[in-house]
Amino acid sequence: MTASTYHHSTGLRLPFSEQEIISRSRQGVRRAEADRVAALVGLTDKELASTLGISASYLHRLKAEQVLSHEASERLSLLENLLQHGLDTFDGRTTTVVNWLRTPLRELDNQSPLQTLDTVTGYTLVDRVLGRIDHGIFG
Repeated sequence: MTASTYHHSTGLRLPFSEQEIISRSRQGVRRAEADRVAALVGLTDKELASTLGISASYLHRLKAEQVLSHEASERLSLLENLLQHGLDTFDGRTTTVVNWLRTPLRELDNQSPLQTLDTVTGYTLVDRVLGRIDHGIFG
């Protein structure tokens, strides 16, 4: 990846296409990339592990240069796309995105968006909620 593929104001990779997500999943993404993404929005290791579908203890054992599993790599790509969508929705305000991720929402059965990201379906649901916010449709 080149520096030109990153959003200049957020530091996140510009949204991945579905084909890019498949390719990254198959190749695997390094732990260091997961840490970089987590740091951009202040995710704890426990939160990051949950969004990647792995245990926090397994995440801690991975060295920065080690590659995540196919499934965890796919989830990291989905997380990056979701975070970019959130930053676009909330005008690049990282603090707003971080707070929103941790706020229980009626549309998500009173769970926070972050709590639903332990499943792939949760990523879809959270992305839909952001889409409704984009269009001025609230809860």
